[in-house]
Amino acid sequence: MSFDVKRGEALGIIGHNGAGKSTILKLLSNITVPSSGEITINGRLSALIEVGSGFHPELTGRENIYLNGSILGMTRRQIADRLDSIIDFAGVRQFLDTPVKRYSSGMYVRLGFSIAAHLDPDILLLDEVLAVGDAAFQEKCLKRISEMKEAGTTIVFISHDLGAVERLCDRVLLLQRGEIVTNGAPRQVIAEYQSVALSKSTSQEAEPMANQEKLAEVRSLSFLDLSGGEASVLHSGEPFRARLEFLAHARLTDVVFEVFFYSADGEQLCQFTTEVSGERIDLRPGPGEVVFSGPGLGLLPGIYYTDVVIKERGSPKFFDWTQFNYTVLRVDPGKVVRGQFYMSHEWRLIESNADDEEAEATMNKVASRIGS
Repeated sequence: MSFDVKRGEALGIIGHNGAGKSTILKLLSNITVPSSGEITINGRLSALIEVGSGFHPELTGRENIYLNGSILGMTRRQIADRLDSIIDFAGVRQFLDTPVKRYSSGMYVRLGFSIAAHLDPDILLLDEVLAVGDAAFQEKCLKRISEMKEAGTTIVFISHDLGAVERLCDRVLLLQRGEIVTNGAPRQVIAEYQSVALSKSTSQEAEPMANQEKLAEVRSLSFLDLSGGEASVLHSGEPFRARLEFLAHARLTDVVFEVFFYSADGEQLCQFTTEVSGERIDLRPGPGEVVFSGPGLGLLPGIYYTDVVIKERGSPKFFDWTQFNYTVLRVDPGKVVRGQFYMSHEWRLIESNADDEEAEATMNKVASRIGS
């Protein structure tokens, strides 16, 4: 694999997990030494591969700004000159002299990115650094990266956030198994990325379906936005709807519909099913549709593909099973989460009533006096 990046260019690198994206950044930043070949870098390079790496939990936010800034290549004078700007960007001024071990995860990564955002390198390597903070802070990060780009900084940007890649980058590489599949304009390469996912899914050989009876067939699977229109992109954590259209060839009783989601490497991630709804579904001959909906999509940013199943409840019999060859779904960032999956949830704080506690304490005192 060989590529070059021109001075002042913003290069995006995309691909499925395991394609070699982070390995490239580790090679460029000299974290990993290449086993063969040659890497030539002209200019001062800074890498932001893990936000907040180098923080000491016992030190305060202020102390960690100086520590982390030094690790990233800034002098003490540079850090002092930019201190107020770093603090304001992160929004942690009131907690500046608190040990970072008491920071929330959001405050922690906001401070880490803010320090890195005030570097002044010739070349900046970024690996998934926009998965921090809330939507407003993400927009702040994008604006700061854009400003660095306009100032002439060369940027190599790795992200599953295809929208950010399209917005920030002049050119994009698509990797697959350590090789460059496509190299070109962002919109073109992102479209190729989706088609690669689809071709990979359709090329997988379906298992023999000896127990399949085509008494009903899947006609289409589409995803809808909140207005009911078809959506090519959904967002993590946001409400969603999926519409499954089918054609029944006979009268069928107690039918179950299922949609499975797979990562690009074939790992099954989640399932929508009518089997757990408790409602019996009987079909008459003819077309129909089933709509799945949820308060928050659990998939994180990336490209996914689906299986669709129509079967009889409690039976090994399948009426239809579209194995590894149905709709490819692109998910972009919505709610900012960390980990591998988002689960929609609510928090409720239950506090004891101070007056009740005072009354209880008084009663205990009275009871103690009576007892004595």
